[in-house]
Amino acid sequence: MDIAKKSNISIRIKIICGDLTRESCDAIVNAANHSLMGGGGVDGAIHRAAGSGLLEECRKIRNTLYPNGLPTGEAVLTGGYDLPARFVIHTVGPVWRGGRSGEAQFLAACYRNVLRIAAKHKFTFIAIPAISTGAYGYPLEPAADIALDVIHRHLAENGYPRIVRLVVIGDNFAIYQKRLARLISQFS
Repeated sequence: MDIAKKSNISIRIKIICGDLTRESCDAIVNAANHSLMGGGGVDGAIHRAAGSGLLEECRKIRNTLYPNGLPTGEAVLTGGYDLPARFVIHTVGPVWRGGRSGEAQFLAACYRNVLRIAAKHKFTFIAIPAISTGAYGYPLEPAADIALDVIHRHLAENGYPRIVRLVVIGDNFAIYQKRLARLISQFS
């Protein structure tokens, strides 16, 4: 069976333009900073929407597991608190430094580790933002290619999650849609 039929690309990967904090699913992904204490962009929006319980749990994680902060490319699971999502998977994406500092490998690791957690917990449906494409400056097209490649490969080999929704904003939508269409056409 070819990889496209096995993973049902067009069924299992969806791209929408929307607000990640409104996603009702098993888990949303936080494009976090190393501190896990909230910040700007997606990270700040998730912390504000989740309420103080999320911040408290992140403090505990920092005090016990990651006293120096969550490393780039790693991921950790917390509760969703006041969010419609039951859980939040936090991952720290790379800051774009021109592409010669291992950014692609770190970004791919973010998606792999998020999907590994989702599979371990048998999450059916997760929602992911365009990691590192905001304040961290990762160029949209290569970021979309990495995200879709890693997600596609994972779905082809794993039963969970069953659906991955990429929740993007602005110009990201058209770019991610175009990249997904190209991926689907490769296996048609």
